[in-house]
Amino acid sequence: MASFKINACVAENVGDRTEQQDRVALLTSPRNPGVLMAIVADGMGGRTGGRLAADQVIATAESLFRELSEADASPRELLEQIADEAHTVIRLSAISTEKEPHSTIVALLIKRDHAIWAHAGDSRLYWFRGEKLLSRTEDHTFASQLRAEGRTAEAQVAQSRFKNVLVSALGIARQPKFVIDETTDLQVGDVFLLCSDGLWAYLDDEELGRHVSELSPRAASEQIIKLARERAKGRGDNLSAAIVKLEPPAAG
Repeated sequence: MASFKINACVAENVGDRTEQQDRVALLTSPRNPGVLMAIVADGMGGRTGGRLAADQVIATAESLFRELSEADASPRELLEQIADEAHTVIRLSAISTEKEPHSTIVALLIKRDHAIWAHAGDSRLYWFRGEKLLSRTEDHTFASQLRAEGRTAEAQVAQSRFKNVLVSALGIARQPKFVIDETTDLQVGDVFLLCSDGLWAYLDDEELGRHVSELSPRAASEQIIKLARERAKGRGDNLSAAIVKLEPPAAG
C-alpha cells in the first residue's frame, strides 16, 4: 500500500466577469475519517442562476459527505448520489425561479491508495505522475461528442463556433451523463488537478504537468491562474482549481 501525505489547496479568480459563478471546495468529514474530497462546479444560467446552481452542487456534496459513511454508501455510490441530488435540486430551482440554471461538476475522493473521480460537463480532472499525464476527463461538449462519433471536420467547426455548448451538465432538461473512473495505483509524486474551463482553456497538458509537479499546490495554483489571466487578454471567464498532491510521508 502506498504511503504518502496529502498537500492540497483550492483557488478562485473572477477573471473578467462581473460575478463569480465557479465554486470549489476541499472537504473532510468525521463520518469519513481519512478521506479527502475535492470538488469544482462551474455554474451557468444567467447572472444569478449559474452561481445558484454551483452553490447547490457544493452544498449537496457537503451535506451528503457529512451524513453518509462508507457503511451507508461506497465512494462510487456517494458520488452518484451527490450528482443525482444536486441535479434534482437544480431542476426544481429552475421551475421555481423561471431561470435555466445548470452546473458542471468534477469531484475526487481519495482514501489511502484509492482515488475515485466523476464528472459531468467540461470542468476537468487531470491525473499527473510527475509531469506525465496519466488520465484526463473527456469534456461533455458538442465538439467532443462529434469527435467521438468520428465526425472530425464537423467537430472542428463546433469547437470554434459552439465550444461552450454542453451535452451534459447537472440541471439540464434530460438526465445528465455522469462518468466515473478510479485507480488504486497511487504513488508519491502523483498530482490531481481539478479545474473549470476558464483555466484549462489557456494551458496545455504539458504546461499544467510541469507547474503542478515542480511547485507546491499553492504556488502552482497561483502560477497557472496568472498565466491564464495573461493569455485571456481581458476576455477571461471565471477560473477555479483544486490541486491535490501526494508527497512523501513525514519522517519519523
